[in-house]
Amino acid sequence: MEKILLVKEIYIEAFKNWKHLIIKNYFKIWTVVCFTLIAITIYAFIFRLSTGFAFGNL
Repeated sequence: MEKILLVKEIYIEAFKNWKHLIIKNYFKIWTVVCFTLIAITIYAFIFRLSTGFAFGNL
């Protein structure tokens, strides 16, 4: 939990003093997209593990 709060604090500090609203919103949206893609990748990997996908027979 401490690491999550640390990441949140770093995120807030990173966007605290930005003057350009377009750039600020662009990077916030990009952050959400990146975290979403990482979550989808982790979900797909766990799904493959749980269904018994043979990773060695590619």
